[in-house]
Amino acid sequence: MFDILVYLYETYYRPDACPNPQVLAKKLSAIGFDDEEITDAIGWLDVLTQTSKSSPKQSDPKSFRIYATQEIAQLGTAALAFIQFLESAKLINSEQREIIIERALAVQETPIPLDKLKIIVLMMLWSQGKEPDLLMFDELLSDEQIKPHLLH
Repeated sequence: MFDILVYLYETYYRPDACPNPQVLAKKLSAIGFDDEEITDAIGWLDVLTQTSKSSPKQSDPKSFRIYATQEIAQLGTAALAFIQFLESAKLINSEQREIIIERALAVQETPIPLDKLKIIVLMMLWSQGKEPDLLMFDELLSDEQIKPHLLH
């Protein structure tokens, strides 16, 4: 699924440039992606879009996030530390943090590998039509697995 997400990021500048799910599925299948991965990726993106539209407005800047035991176990310390870094550096806001957490928990991988969390962050920004600033871009693309050929 994550290979498809990276492909979409590299290929489509904005999410509204993506074809509808049926056409996209055919294109991804023609490229050689597995049908199950295509279904998972399109479903994951659909929920990302819905979550982004229905997420609450920003909370009080003085508030803080307390993680449930299940979230800590599923996300892992590396992912939690990275999310905290992004938020403390003001690279994401609390609304975006919650979207990232929700989509990371949906992956069902315990703990979620940091390279996959970085793709989730990148896709969350992409879905909102936002470009990561240079500091965030360096952080998100620091792993060898995540090297888009096109910089948006």
